[in-house]
Amino acid sequence: MPTPAASTRAPRRDATENRAALLEAAKTELQRDPDASLETIAAAAGLSRRAVYGHFPSRDDLVREVVTIGAARIAAAMPTTGDLVDVPPAARIAAIAVALWAEVSHVRSMAAVAVREPFIQSVAAEFAPVRARVREACALGIADGTMRDDVSPDALGRLVEDACIAVLDEATRSGTSDAAGRRMVVLSALGVTGIDWRTALLSEPAPPAAASPTPSATASPTSSSPTSTEEPSA
Repeated sequence: MPTPAASTRAPRRDATENRAALLEAAKTELQRDPDASLETIAAAAGLSRRAVYGHFPSRDDLVREVVTIGAARIAAAMPTTGDLVDVPPAARIAAIAVALWAEVSHVRSMAAVAVREPFIQSVAAEFAPVRARVREACALGIADGTMRDDVSPDALGRLVEDACIAVLDEATRSGTSDAAGRRMVVLSALGVTGIDWRTALLSEPAPPAAASPTPSATASPTSSSPTSTEEPSA
């Protein structure tokens, strides 16, 4: 006969597993279709719609949880203040833009959902430190004359953010390649600061180096064969 402790532990474990399954299913289905219904998400998680309401009062609440978790993960991957301390203002913005693109390029539809109402405020809270780094870069660029000075650093930071979102929208709509999107986000983010595109290209970080092939991968088919001990024929 199960003990009282055992009978109370199982529901908690099941509830945790069901919630995790819902969040994972929501990520997958929303990436496939940003308008995926609650029924579709529940079915993908192997649950009924009624079971969903035991965890989330509405579809919006479920989606908000998904995008907030995703935003926290992306924000944690952005360059830190320490990473940027000796970097020129334009290169700071380029580094942030490229890091952002690297994190969202494979989940474009989901990211596009995250930066729209009613979820943008939840995402904004997670990205507050990143926004502060962009504003600081704008302030430095305005001060040293490399960026336009007709707007405040706060306003310029918002323009940079809007430019990055516009690139995400275009890349999602047109199926832009990763490499093209990477360059586009740098040129767009720096373009709104008053830097022309040719100069902006100079601030684009170098793309990640391809992994070097292992010696076994580059060896010729015969190089790994045992050396013959037979004497050559006369």
